[in-house]
Amino acid sequence: MKNIAIKAISLALLTLGMVSCKNDKTKTSEAKAVETVAAAETFKAIASKTTVSWDADKIVGGHNGTINASAGVLNAKGGKLVGGNFIFDINTIKCLDIPADDENNGKLIGHLKAEDFFDVAKYPSAAFQITSVNEKDGKTIIAGNLTVKGVKKNIEFPASVNIAGNSATITSEEFTIDRTEFNLKYNSGKFADPAKLGDYLIKDNVGIKISVVATK
Repeated sequence: MKNIAIKAISLALLTLGMVSCKNDKTKTSEAKAVETVAAAETFKAIASKTTVSWDADKIVGGHNGTINASAGVLNAKGGKLVGGNFIFDINTIKCLDIPADDENNGKLIGHLKAEDFFDVAKYPSAAFQITSVNEKDGKTIIAGNLTVKGVKKNIEFPASVNIAGNSATITSEEFTIDRTEFNLKYNSGKFADPAKLGDYLIKDNVGIKISVVATK
């Protein structure tokens, strides 16, 4: 009886852990057509300063890091963002919470690049194309098609946009996506028994923040 109670409590804690952190994920929908607006200005993304920051949790602990862009453009008209598209090089993925010279850093990065996660041999890049930009409750809401591992879905998020002179920046608020919707299913409680995964369970919702720095 005691063992049954312990197992029940453990399962309850695992379930709570799965839903309590980063629970309010960004809603995804089917990929959408791009709202075409003639752009008067085009800015080229600076790859080293254009990143996706990620924050993934496990039942115990978690990891965070960045992925850099390899190319991208931002389009503006009248000082307003009207479009853009960006390619992110998954091979640049970094883990920031483990020292770079720690062998565990290299092991984690190797695993993230392997078939279990991003499978960079087959899918070396991810893409984001802005489909619309709107104002809502005093905030700029950017919607766009995100493509990861060949899966394309539309997402939207609030962001700060600054376009002045020869420079332009986009800084999103942190938002979350369900990684399993992009075929990143490793150690997800949706596809394996959470009780059996135990401390190895990785939560589905991943925190994301997009930062773009561009210049003419």
